[in-house]
Amino acid sequence: MSKRDDLIVKYAADIKDKFGESANMDLLTKVTIGLGPSIYNIDASKVSGSDEKELETVKNNYLIKKLGMSDSPKLMEGVKAVMDKYGSANRNKHRAVVYYMLCKHFKKESSYK
Repeated sequence: MSKRDDLIVKYAADIKDKFGESANMDLLTKVTIGLGPSIYNIDASKVSGSDEKELETVKNNYLIKKLGMSDSPKLMEGVKAVMDKYGSANRNKHRAVVYYMLCKHFKKESSYK
């Protein structure tokens, strides 16, 4: 298996452990591929759930630019809901998992067809 495949398996396990659901592997793979080389960078591959600036970046770069959503308070509410579910005690929030869960939260799976 490639390094990316290993990471996808790790992300799927994280979704199972932290969110209690089985990952849609096709969607998780597409989200992970969409992140490009950032998944191999220790810093870029994680999301800090306590950093407001980081959460704004997730909202602007992923939800608005990538998924084509309109800016509204509901976007940040969704980001915070996913972060809360991921767990504040968990410092290693994988960006691919966060993006996958946001995609599911907002029912935007069609963005990855």
